[in-house]
Amino acid sequence: MDDATHGPLAGFTVGVTAARRADELIALLRRRGAAVVHAPALRIVPLADDGELLAATRELVENPPDAVVATTAIGFRGWIEAADGWGIGERLLERLRATELLARGPKVKGAVRAAGLVEAWSPRSESLAEVLDRLLAGSVAGRRIALQLHGEPLPGFVEALRDGGAEVVPVPVYRWMPPEDLAPLDRLLDAVAVGSVDAVTFTSAPAAASLLSRAGERGLREAVLEALRGPVLAACVGPVTALPLQGEAVATVQPERFRLGPLVQLLCQELPGRARVLPVAGHRLEIRGHAAVVDDRLRPVPPAGMALLAALARRPGWVVSRADLLGALPGSGRDEHAVETAMARLRAALGVPNLIQTVVKRGYRLSLDPGDGGGWSGAGTVR
Repeated sequence: MDDATHGPLAGFTVGVTAARRADELIALLRRRGAAVVHAPALRIVPLADDGELLAATRELVENPPDAVVATTAIGFRGWIEAADGWGIGERLLERLRATELLARGPKVKGAVRAAGLVEAWSPRSESLAEVLDRLLAGSVAGRRIALQLHGEPLPGFVEALRDGGAEVVPVPVYRWMPPEDLAPLDRLLDAVAVGSVDAVTFTSAPAAASLLSRAGERGLREAVLEALRGPVLAACVGPVTALPLQGEAVATVQPERFRLGPLVQLLCQELPGRARVLPVAGHRLEIRGHAAVVDDRLRPVPPAGMALLAALARRPGWVVSRADLLGALPGSGRDEHAVETAMARLRAALGVPNLIQTVVKRGYRLSLDPGDGGGWSGAGTVR
């Protein structure tokens, strides 16, 4: 069985922090074989009854802007629907038809056209930086520019326009708030801290900031950051999303196109590329997050077995003592019999004999093929 059959992400566990469009992202990951831990780091709170949004809408209806920037499809639709509910929807649409309407990317453009409007311009990249460059390329001095916010203040964007002499009117259509149920996020944080997930995906900067904030509340911030700087891959949909993580010295990966499909394709390249591959007893052994691939055949392995396999792979070909292996087992206590039980299950899961050798009275080792450079740890009776 090859990756085309079992999926390039089979054997890996991926955390999903998205609230919006989470189902789409999860389906894409599972279709490629990943196990998914879904833990929304935020929830979207619409502001249809919010006085701040009503005040901003009335101001734009009474005093038309020179330009409007629509940043999200869901936000733009929510704005129009809220205005309809207040009885000023048609007046708002009239103002939008008469102004320069910039849509951040194809999805926002679709929402604009669904409202019966036509955008003046839209970048292919879905980048707000490109929208900002477009505005600043002409003079913004003295212009009134309405900015439909998408859950965060966007201070850099607003400040750049104001520095150029523009009057900026924020339109807060919805806000990001902590999730009502924190249990899934806490479970994901626990998994990240101990390295039992292989990657975490982020589709918004507020989600990344919220995850780190919750980790701090639980006293896990340093453990989570250490994991994200090491064994757990942080995958972000774009550079803006990555900013809270990069501010904590967490390296991130991002697709060239800032969309969910390219994000998943990037994981399909990155995670298998990080897996350990060893020639063992004449076989190709690839060690993934919660499974092994033996000669292109996926072999699911219990957590205790994966802990032993990872410990053996850290020193391939060398004997690892039962005491050291016991220390690698999660919650095993002091009974070395737990090592023998977990080892028997690991060997059964791998399905190929002689991949792991028992060195009598000393421990176990991977049967690394000669010439691989792993080295051997001295004499001992092998069986």
